[in-house]
Amino acid sequence: MEPQIQYCTTEDGVSIGYCLQGQGSPLLVCAESFDSFSLEYYLPIQAAFWEEVSRHHTLVRWDPSGIGVSQRNATYSIEARCSEIDAVLKHAGIRKSAVWAAGISAAWVMAYAATRPRRLSRLILYGAYADVPEVFGPDFITSFAMLWRTNPAMAAQTSADMANRDLYAEGALQLARIYRESISGEYAASVVEAAAQAVSVEQLGKIATPTLVIHRRADTIFPFVGGQTIASKIKGARFLPLDGDVHYYPFGDSRAVIDGILGFLDAPPSSSPARAAQANSLRTVLFTDIVGHTEMMQRLGDTKGRDVLREHERITRETLKQHGGAEVKTMGDGFMASFGSVTSAMECAIALQRAFAAHTAGTQGRMDAPSGPSPSLPEPLHVRVGLNAGEPIEEDGDLFGATVILASRIAAKAGAGEILIPEPVRHLLSGKAFTFSDRGEYEMKGFDDAVRLYEVRWHE
Repeated sequence: MEPQIQYCTTEDGVSIGYCLQGQGSPLLVCAESFDSFSLEYYLPIQAAFWEEVSRHHTLVRWDPSGIGVSQRNATYSIEARCSEIDAVLKHAGIRKSAVWAAGISAAWVMAYAATRPRRLSRLILYGAYADVPEVFGPDFITSFAMLWRTNPAMAAQTSADMANRDLYAEGALQLARIYRESISGEYAASVVEAAAQAVSVEQLGKIATPTLVIHRRADTIFPFVGGQTIASKIKGARFLPLDGDVHYYPFGDSRAVIDGILGFLDAPPSSSPARAAQANSLRTVLFTDIVGHTEMMQRLGDTKGRDVLREHERITRETLKQHGGAEVKTMGDGFMASFGSVTSAMECAIALQRAFAAHTAGTQGRMDAPSGPSPSLPEPLHVRVGLNAGEPIEEDGDLFGATVILASRIAAKAGAGEILIPEPVRHLLSGKAFTFSDRGEYEMKGFDDAVRLYEVRWHE
């Protein structure tokens, strides 16, 4: 669907184009570098990324001056960018918003957060940097700016290729096309030159907005240490390291990025200053995930799809409450919960599958009707569940650490209607009235040793 573009004007008289997408609390999405949201249809993988986020939050998509649908004959500066954010939020009637920024845009968004904290509710920085000269050096910056001035088409393709063309050749070509049509060579050169201005450590220290820093460990453009540095200088910032070597966020494991965004935005605000993370006693962590969620949303559309998700949330929350489970967070199509008892967690997992099975059984008429599915009957819900036990790290109501990561990995191995647990949890449940089936050993990403999994046979 073509974005419905609106226009606002900065105090300096610069015209800025933006659009609103989705529903929920606002998230201002800043362009990664030279890309216009209006040309996103050239890169379907990016459009799908933001479509998923927009199911949970109202996205404020906008083009900075000099780019895409905004005024082209403009002068780049960090202060100008800050003024443009003010204009967009004011025109959209948004008093306070969360903000996403990646790559080049992260520099001036950090400056905005340091000088206008009252306008921001949360800040998410992806693949960010604080000192470009330290990463590339002045000679590279000068040469790259010259390339934009003398051969914009080659510069656009070079910029896109840096996002890892070796693995995502088609995506790099699509991204280069967006760059070529979004920005002039001269303006891109001025942005490259201005990007050499480092964000001072003192400025990072002034940011008080709750912040999440996401960085891939082998980022091909901005080194991992850059994200670590930013997270360490912003008071109370959370750092989310991700595996992979691609810089551009829709490439690679984009699901992990989306989960990071939604988990951070939907987490309840801390009522006290950020406290040091600390280990807890033994906890059982449970993950759920709707099988075929993306296909369902595409088939039903946003409104009907959201109705199905609400039913999923109602069933899950009621079942968690009945079995003493604590909801940690929801990722839209799934939940993360914790239990003080492994037995209670297992009983809850079985109750969840039985509840969703009963719900789905009520959809049989929908599927068997000779004239097609009946809109008055509920939509089937097939859910996978994974559990793990250990001593996770707790901070501001969220859980972190190897225990949580492995629980998520285990859930991903389950099929529709299945419950999977690792061998240590199986031993903790010895003597209990549960039936198990050995599923063999699995290699889990990020873990050295193979993990033996067991399926919990809840039908019996």
